[in-house]
Amino acid sequence: MLKVLIADKLSEEAVRIFTDNGIEAIVKNGLDESALIKELQDCDGLVVRSATKATKKVIESCPKLKIIGRAGIGVDNVDLEAATSNGKVVMNTPFGNSITTAEHAITLILSTARQIPYASQTTHEGKWEKSSIKGIEVNGKYLGIIGCGNIGAIVAQRALGLQFKVLAFDPFLQDKKAEELGVEKVSLDDLFKRSDFITLHTPLTDKTKNIIGKDSFPKMKKGVRIINCARGGLVDEDALKANLDSGHVASAALDVFVNEPPAGSSLLGTKNLILTPHLGASTTEAQEKVSLQIAEQISDYLKTGAIMNAVNTFSLTAKEYSSVKPYLSLCSLLGGFAGQLTENAVTSVQVEFEGHAASINTQPLLQTIIYSLLKPTMDNVNVINSLLVAKNKSIAIAEVKHQKQSEYQTLIKLTVTTNKQTRSVSGTLFAEKPRVVEIKGIEIDAELSRHNLYISNQDKPGFIKDLSKILADNNINIATFNLGRKNSGGEAIALISTDSAIEPSVLESIKKIPLVIQAKYLSFNAQ
Repeated sequence: MLKVLIADKLSEEAVRIFTDNGIEAIVKNGLDESALIKELQDCDGLVVRSATKATKKVIESCPKLKIIGRAGIGVDNVDLEAATSNGKVVMNTPFGNSITTAEHAITLILSTARQIPYASQTTHEGKWEKSSIKGIEVNGKYLGIIGCGNIGAIVAQRALGLQFKVLAFDPFLQDKKAEELGVEKVSLDDLFKRSDFITLHTPLTDKTKNIIGKDSFPKMKKGVRIINCARGGLVDEDALKANLDSGHVASAALDVFVNEPPAGSSLLGTKNLILTPHLGASTTEAQEKVSLQIAEQISDYLKTGAIMNAVNTFSLTAKEYSSVKPYLSLCSLLGGFAGQLTENAVTSVQVEFEGHAASINTQPLLQTIIYSLLKPTMDNVNVINSLLVAKNKSIAIAEVKHQKQSEYQTLIKLTVTTNKQTRSVSGTLFAEKPRVVEIKGIEIDAELSRHNLYISNQDKPGFIKDLSKILADNNINIATFNLGRKNSGGEAIALISTDSAIEPSVLESIKKIPLVIQAKYLSFNAQ
């Protein structure tokens, strides 16, 4: 029976979703690393929020674990490199708390504009600071948004309703999308120069760490206000503190910190700074949404192979997975075919998609074909990490999508270059069944089965007779026999399916046939 461990608090309805899908849900919160490893030995999935850490040791110590699901957006508590290297899918729920987080950012923007927390505090203390507390209007002010993805776009929409002029810095924001949102796409330096308020909505990566750092503040207007509801580490906290103290930054609001909670931080007690304890996703609606979403996503993956909202590999809905499954089988066979024939170090790979294959999501196809190519010679490769392994091996990968009309309704061609030669193999689907239609530029029409014999030879009389005799003498029955050649008397190929495996001694006898150039036994799992 499939099992998942829920290591952080999740709604009871989420547990019911697992149960209804025939998956046993074990709820144990607050486990330390060793206890977590022990519990996961018999589990297929792990569900976390932000408290539980899926460390490299946890991931490498749990071979049965297939998927880690984060009920929320940030996956800082999951070692993505270890998960990818070990073939574990990591999913999050990027849309469940988007509105909640965006609303919190807007709340903090308005709070910094009117000094709401300080006004409330002093009034509670019996003071009446009406004359000393002066805010500013947001109407007509410039709001700079760093990261205009899902949450940033919602913030932009809300801000436009408050009559902000919205600037956006996001390398991935398309001009058309910026126009649709009604925001002005700018450079980061331009955003710093023009913004009255700056709000961050980007992941924490090597490129975005301290994206607002000590060198950023001199580029900003005096009196700028800064809000961070995204990830701790996007803002250099020491530099922010210095600029708050000097008055260059009029006010700031942080919901996230480098260390959470920020015990002992120099930020604590700063008068013109609003601090909230990572409340961006903390609404009843958001917590319920992400709980149900992650339960549904993990259930779909464990039962059907559908991958939704993955952060370390491709994503496919159950419907998409069903439609691309025949293509995955074809890619597995093409990659495995080339991988078993390749005897030297691979230097480059090109995968071409024609016809219908060029119009679907090719990312899972590419990862599958590279995995199947490398698998015969590498122990540490899987579908999830195949592109990473290829990169680490300095293998150049090119993906080409052809818009031209193909001879076939769909065609996938794999070309592998080693330090000795270049070899290609092409395949298509007939009635959703994979077929090989070209090898080394030679046309052929063959299915691949569990046991196969591949031979390249000189096209001269006597070859088939000699080959048939060796197979017959060794009681090897031929299921299918497919031939192809470039021209009469030139190089030819044979792709033969047999009912049983071909032992090395038999293969050596075949190689001794005078006309044989290469002979290989190829084995594939049943498709």
